[in-house]
Amino acid sequence: MVKKFLIIDDHLVVRTGVSILLKEKIEDLQIFNAENFFEAINMLRKQVFDLVILDINIPGGKNTEMIQEIKIIQPTVKVLVFSAYEEEQYASRYIISGANGYLNKLCSEEKMITVVTSILETGKYIPTEIALQIANAGLNKKVVNPLVNLSKREFEIVELLVNGNGNLEICNKLNIHMSTVSTYKVRVFEKLKINNLVELIDIYKSYN
Repeated sequence: MVKKFLIIDDHLVVRTGVSILLKEKIEDLQIFNAENFFEAINMLRKQVFDLVILDINIPGGKNTEMIQEIKIIQPTVKVLVFSAYEEEQYASRYIISGANGYLNKLCSEEKMITVVTSILETGKYIPTEIALQIANAGLNKKVVNPLVNLSKREFEIVELLVNGNGNLEICNKLNIHMSTVSTYKVRVFEKLKINNLVELIDIYKSYN
């Protein structure tokens, strides 16, 4: 039976490279591509897929909400998040939201095939350390790493703050307004239930 994959990534090189690798290793495979989330949603409404390979940083993307939207349209489709962001910081958030696996883009070709095969055969691929995070969170009835509650942009702000960047430096590096930086800082402090930069640095160092 022909398997159908949908690769959602805004970089042509990534889509092409992944397609070539998968077609070399997996028989009877048909691959479709989407360069933004809007295009992906339209394709999901017209075509049934076995696996969606999803980059989380794409035009029209909505962080973990993308997983839910995909599953609403196709409840049985498997979703592999394929991202440049570190597994330790992002994987548990997306897996808890319904993704069947998470893989860093710097992985080897062999690992890529192993992960895809695992998801197709068993329905999931969860790295051991991420599984432990999720298990501990369930036992403690809380998220082990509070930083996973932050959005991608909020986490970027945190990293810049922790590394000594001020509001002006952050707005210049991220090309956003000074008032926007202040808004993100307020959100981060509220989510983490902290009051100052010292506490933020303590939390960041505790989980990195």
